[in-house]
Amino acid sequence: MAERQSTPSKEAAVNESSLDIAGSSRRDLEPTEKLKTPWWSYIWDYDPGRSHEERAFLQKLDVFLVTMLSFGYFIKNLDQTNISNAFVSGMKEDLGMNGNEINLVDTAWTVGYVVGQIPSQIILTKVRPSIWVPSCELLWTLLTFCLAAAKTSDHVIAIRFFVGLAESIFYPAAHTVLGSWYKPSELGKRACIFHASSAAASMFSGYLQAGVYRGLNGVNGLAGWQWLFIMDGIISLPICVAGFFILPDLPENTRAFYLNESDRAMAKERMDKVGRAPRARLGRSAFKRIFGRWHVYLLTILYIIFINIGPSGSINPMALWLKSKGESVERINLIPTAAAAIQLVLTVSFAIISDAIRHRARIMSISTFLGGFAALLLAIWNIPDGLKWFAFLLQRAAVPYGPLSMSWANEICGADAEERAIVIGIMNSMGYAFNAWVPLLTFPQVDSPRFRKGFIFSTAAFGAQAIITAVVAFMYKRDQKRGKAHRQDAPRIGDEEDIIVSSLNHP
Repeated sequence: MAERQSTPSKEAAVNESSLDIAGSSRRDLEPTEKLKTPWWSYIWDYDPGRSHEERAFLQKLDVFLVTMLSFGYFIKNLDQTNISNAFVSGMKEDLGMNGNEINLVDTAWTVGYVVGQIPSQIILTKVRPSIWVPSCELLWTLLTFCLAAAKTSDHVIAIRFFVGLAESIFYPAAHTVLGSWYKPSELGKRACIFHASSAAASMFSGYLQAGVYRGLNGVNGLAGWQWLFIMDGIISLPICVAGFFILPDLPENTRAFYLNESDRAMAKERMDKVGRAPRARLGRSAFKRIFGRWHVYLLTILYIIFINIGPSGSINPMALWLKSKGESVERINLIPTAAAAIQLVLTVSFAIISDAIRHRARIMSISTFLGGFAALLLAIWNIPDGLKWFAFLLQRAAVPYGPLSMSWANEICGADAEERAIVIGIMNSMGYAFNAWVPLLTFPQVDSPRFRKGFIFSTAAFGAQAIITAVVAFMYKRDQKRGKAHRQDAPRIGDEEDIIVSSLNHP
C-alpha cells in the first residue's frame, strides 16, 4: 500500500542541507528519516525541522522573557486583587465602607487605567520596554505601600487612581512584546502562561491574606489588611528591579545580555517569515491606515464585552456570598482560590489546544459557553447549594477568553507593527473605559450577595460575546482567503529579483 505523501510533519525530518537559502530556485524537500514523535509534542510546540540554534533561542526567550512578564503580571494582579481580600478582611469596617465605596474605589482605578492605556502604547513605540515597563512597575509598588497608611475611603480612592494609571501600561505592553518575538504557533501558549500568573496571584493573595490576618493582625498597631499591602510591596520590589535587566525590548533594538548577535538576527528573520513587521514611524498615515480597517472596531467591541461581562476586580461574588453565610475571614480568603486554580488550569489547557489546532475562535467559544452556563445558574439563584458551589467555581472558566483574544489580535494585525500596538491599546483602554461605570450598574455592592441583575446581564453578555467572536472569525477568514488569492499571483521562492523590482516600483 502506497505511503501517503504529505508536507513535512512531526514524523518527518527535513534535510535542511538541501535548502539553498541564497539560491534562486526551489528544490525538492526530501524526508530523510522517520522520527519518533515525543510525547511532549502534544503539549509544547514541536518542529522537527527547527535547528538546534532556534531551539536554544526559544528556550532563552521562555526562561527570561516569559518568566519576567509572568512575574510582572503576577505582582500587578497581586496589587490589584489585594483590595478585594482586604475589603472582606477588616478594611470595610475600619474605614467605614458600608455603601458603594468599594465600587468607587474600582471606578477610580479604572479611570486611571483607561487614561494611561493609549498614551503608554504610543510611548512604547518610542521608548524601550525594558525602561518604560519596570519604571511603571516600581511606581505602582510604591503606591501599594501607601495603601497601608490610608485612613479613610477617600484616601484609598485617590491612591487607587494613581495605581491604575501606573498599571495601565503593563498588559497591552506585554502582549505587544510577546507578539514581537513569537510565531503564531508559539504565541498562544506563552500569552496564556503569562496570563495564568493572574490566577496564581489571586490564589496567592488569598493565602497571603489568610496567613497575614492570622499571624500579623494587630502587630505594631497595624490591622491584618494593612500588613497585606506592606507584604505585597515587599514581594513586588525585587521583580521591578529585575525587569530593567531582563526584558529584551524588541528584535530590532534588543540589547539583552542573554541574546547574542546570531540570536538577534534570527529573531528578525523569524518575524519576517510570518509577516510580522518591525516598528516604523508613527504618523498621520499610520492612524489613517489603522482606522481604515475593520480590525480596530470589531476587536474593540469584542474586548469591551469580555472586560465588562462580570463584576469589577474588587467585587468577588463568591467571597461576599461566603461572608453572608457567616464564614470566618480565613475561609473567606481561602475557598475562592479554588476558582482561581480552575482558571489557571483552563487558561494553560485552552492555550495548548488553540495553538495545536491553530483556531482561536473555537477554543474561545468553549470559554464563552462555560462562563455563560455559570452565569445562567447564578441568575436563577434558587438552585441546590451544590449546584451553586459549582457555578461559583466555574465562573472563572470565562477568563481564558481574554489572553486568547489578545493573541488573536496579535495575529490579525501582525503585518503592521503600529496597528498591532495601537489596536491592543485601544482594545484594553476602551474595555476599561466601560468598566469604569458598567459594574456600578450591574454589580453594585449593595446588591450582594444575590447580584440578580448582574448575573442576568452576564448571561446576556455571554450571548453577545459568542456572536462577536463568530463575526471576527468570519472577517479574518475572509481576509485570509483574499491574501491567499493574492499570494497565488505573487512571485515564488527563487524569484527574488522579481520581488526586489516589484518592491522598488511599488513602495
